Amino acid sequence: MEFEDVIRKRESTRKFSDKAVDTNILNKILEAGRLAPTAKNIQPFKIYVVKTKEGLEKIDKASRCRYNAPIVLLICGNKEEAFKDEFGSTYETDASIVTTHMMLEATNLGVDNIWIRLFDEKVLREEFNISNEFIPVALLPIGYRTDDCPNSPRHNIRKDIEELVEYC
Repeated sequence: MEFEDVIRKRESTRKFSDKAVDTNILNKILEAGRLAPTAKNIQPFKIYVVKTKEGLEKIDKASRCRYNAPIVLLICGNKEEAFKDEFGSTYETDASIVTTHMMLEATNLGVDNIWIRLFDEKVLREEFNISNEFIPVALLPIGYRTDDCPNSPRHNIRKDIEELVEYC
């Protein structure tokens, strides 16, 4: 798929089918995250691949936004390892770039997804035994939308470029 098609096609999926994601496809999505740029290429992140019944039940305890996805990628930033300067740490930015790369690769491979920030960090920490240096940044449920999955009502509503860009 051409890149412009990928960025125009990607849409938040809120109703996933039970159809499994092929392991080779999942590995390509994870590889896109591994290749994502991070500050000074430190790669201060960890991706938890949650796909067992027990693991998905843990995700459901922390968020109501799995939407029946058969796999959820839990992306964490390492606040201790990330680049730091007088302006702060890059762990959240780095983990967000990783999430974006995986989200776009999933779309490129025909796998539907949705970026989730609505979760209980404490529950995720407890359920997945996440160490203190890692901070959960995003959940990325992936899979295939159902035939009756509603379209996101705001997906095609975009501000004019003049409202978003200023030349200086």
